[in-house]
Amino acid sequence: MKRIFFAALTSLWLISFCSFALRFAYLWHQQRSIPHQVLAEVPFAQETGNIAFALSEGRGFSNVFRQQTGPTAWLPPVYPLTVAGVFCIFGPFTYHAWFAAALLNCIFSALTCIPIFFLGRRLGGLPTAALAAWLWAFYPHAILIPVEWMWETSLSALLAACLLWATLALSEKPRRLCAWAAYGALWGFALLTNPSLAAALPFLFGWLLYRTHRSHGPIWKPATFALGTVLLVCFPWTLRNYAEFHRLLPLRSNFAFELWIGNNDIFDPHAIHGIQRITRYEQIRRYSELGETAFMQEKWRLAVQFMRSHPALELQLIARRFVATWFGTESPLTDFLAADSFPFRGILLTNLIVALATLLGLALLFLKRNPLAFPLAVFPVAFPVVYYLTHTSLRYRHPADPVLILLLAVSLLRLAGFRESVHDEKIRRRNKEGRSAELHRVSRQQVQRLP
Repeated sequence: MKRIFFAALTSLWLISFCSFALRFAYLWHQQRSIPHQVLAEVPFAQETGNIAFALSEGRGFSNVFRQQTGPTAWLPPVYPLTVAGVFCIFGPFTYHAWFAAALLNCIFSALTCIPIFFLGRRLGGLPTAALAAWLWAFYPHAILIPVEWMWETSLSALLAACLLWATLALSEKPRRLCAWAAYGALWGFALLTNPSLAAALPFLFGWLLYRTHRSHGPIWKPATFALGTVLLVCFPWTLRNYAEFHRLLPLRSNFAFELWIGNNDIFDPHAIHGIQRITRYEQIRRYSELGETAFMQEKWRLAVQFMRSHPALELQLIARRFVATWFGTESPLTDFLAADSFPFRGILLTNLIVALATLLGLALLFLKRNPLAFPLAVFPVAFPVVYYLTHTSLRYRHPADPVLILLLAVSLLRLAGFRESVHDEKIRRRNKEGRSAELHRVSRQQVQRLP
């Protein structure tokens, strides 16, 4: 019975099924609690829904505000095209389209258990793998976000976990050129889904080159081939943007607007126009007057001017966004004490536990000189930096959450005094011996080539 229980507890199939069941249960609850006419319209009343509607109507990648404003590069193409496909099948702005899009997000979120499981297996054996996958299955953000947000967030989390998994796997078998091509294609697809993942690209790719160079010698040819594949995948979209806007827009155009959203006179209590508020109607009107290129240039100028003229205030804003990124609100303690909602307090406590576990997990890995510590640190350290400068939300941090859950599993097992099983130690030792044998073989071949 113990063997059967342990096999069930560590079964990836069972974990993935439970993960999907929890997300589907929340989806079903939402569709029973909210009027269907609201679900048909409100979740798509944003840039993704507007561009997807234009695509489904045959007007191309355009009309970011659901008006005839022309071509746009506001968002990368993958997720708007996905929603456009849903619109073509179930009709634009219908209840069935919302249900299908939310169900697809739930599938993306549940599938994230798979790379988390195998990452945990590499990190600390089967116990770490199973615990991390179960934590992801019950993680509140991973249950709420797929249903609440019709954005690429859940797909981005899946891709981020797959990128880390592929990086670690490729570091062990770097001689396969087709594997490097697939790695580059995965990066290209991820960047066309969420360009913010580019913050992890130089660090993960640099670590991969360093790791493989130490164990297998120089691999510049496959590495160059992988980078070329990344550019090749992104090139058609970049070429389309240049043809439409006559300037280089590799992935998306709206960074200036996002920067201005978090850095403008509204945050300055002494500004003449500080009491004004950003209204959607005003921004749509301005966008329609100037066009996308001039609109973004104006927002860039205003944001940079504000940041240069308010250095002390800018540091305060960065600190506030840092706290909000990790705790969900700029004043977590005040909001926790003032909240009368138990679920809201639970989310704040979850954020606190995850933040502390991230620090502890990284500290433990670096102190043990675990070779995987650096690639794991990339997502909590480098990925959120762009949101410290612009504006933030727990939804924006979600692509890094699979790594945070892995670090939470490492911390919990270490605090519980858990050690690797004998079976996992044997696997680790065998892998290490295999790498040593490969390094010896390569060294011997290099010596034989000497004159």
